[in-house]
Amino acid sequence: MLLSTTPTIEGHPIREYRGVVTGETIIGANAIKDFMAGLTDFFGGRSGQYEKVLIEAKDTAINEMMQRAAHIGANAVVGIDIDYETIGANGSMLMVATSGTAVVI
Repeated sequence: MLLSTTPTIEGHPIREYRGVVTGETIIGANAIKDFMAGLTDFFGGRSGQYEKVLIEAKDTAINEMMQRAAHIGANAVVGIDIDYETIGANGSMLMVATSGTAVVI
């Protein structure tokens, strides 16, 4: 499955549009990750724990979108958009939503 944030894929003309596909995931960060991130905030640097959660959520949402595209017969998704949002009490949950247009190239 080819994925692109652009509306076309150079060298691969779009033969058929199958429709909009999405992928969503909501993932929580636990107290240990919050504690470690607090230390990072205090001492400076990157929060490896939160970065891992963010990557996992993004990958899950993209994989879900790809599965939905494959289910409707597409072999590529173009115009992909990835949105991140915190939700829940005190922003304790991370939501990642992906969307794009499923196509046959």
